[in-house]
Amino acid sequence: MQEAYIQGVSTRSVDDLVKAMGMSGISKSQVSRLCEEIDVRVKEFLNRPIEGDWPYLWIDGTYVKVRQAGRIVSVAVIVAVGVNSDGRREVLGMDIGASEAETFWTEFLRKLTRRGLRGVKLVISDAHEGIKAAVSKLLCASWQRCRVHFMRNALAHAGKSGRRVVSAFIGTAFAQETAEAASQQWRSVADQVRAKVPKLANLMDDAETDVLAYMTFPKEHRAKIYSNNPIERLNGEIKRRTNVVGIFPNEAAITRLIGAILVEQNDEWAVQRSRYMTLETMAPLSDNPIVMLSAVPGA
Repeated sequence: MQEAYIQGVSTRSVDDLVKAMGMSGISKSQVSRLCEEIDVRVKEFLNRPIEGDWPYLWIDGTYVKVRQAGRIVSVAVIVAVGVNSDGRREVLGMDIGASEAETFWTEFLRKLTRRGLRGVKLVISDAHEGIKAAVSKLLCASWQRCRVHFMRNALAHAGKSGRRVVSAFIGTAFAQETAEAASQQWRSVADQVRAKVPKLANLMDDAETDVLAYMTFPKEHRAKIYSNNPIERLNGEIKRRTNVVGIFPNEAAITRLIGAILVEQNDEWAVQRSRYMTLETMAPLSDNPIVMLSAVPGA
């Protein structure tokens, strides 16, 4: 029955599910015990020590509905996923807040650092000043504005007829081999569209550093670090299962379900044989000389 709950089946539906399987109804005490078991597992997972260096950190959020003081409100649920210096991916944490304000992001990152998060070189997220400010305050890291989301914003300025041309035009910057060449091409494109689409040119001027941040990192990693895509599938699964519940009775229920989903996903990543990124390509990003040496052939 734990699996049924984690799959997004609401507590109210668990009893019907049991009966449909030809078993006797599940009692309130059994549901309570089930929830307690999940809560313990989730709490241990979300509070576990974070060990080693984590060069890449993805942060993303989604909104769910919950009852608070007799009202139904939307709350932000944010999740952090990291890749460590071994090239392995893990879910590092989650939190719930009234909104995605800077104070919320700051406290979330502070909790991660208290648990041991270190060695972060690049944080990837959607465009959000609160995240950007929190990252600069707490982590000595670059910030990557999700390229996919930026392109959606950029194409909104292009009009239906111009979207394909503008997309291809900006794409020439992404196709460059080096950060310097990408930056030069970016500015060239911005200057060429300035006369006809000044708003797009201004957007490109403001976003250049943040959208091209990933270009200063190893070429082998760029396809995975230029956007939030690596955790989009996870967020999609969270959305699918929380939609089944609809409105959560309280925040504890949110933590229970989404936390259990995160535990499940983390376990799935842990048993995968191949690393998310190879040890050899991760070594230059590590602050640990032993890790750097281990990736040198013959060392």
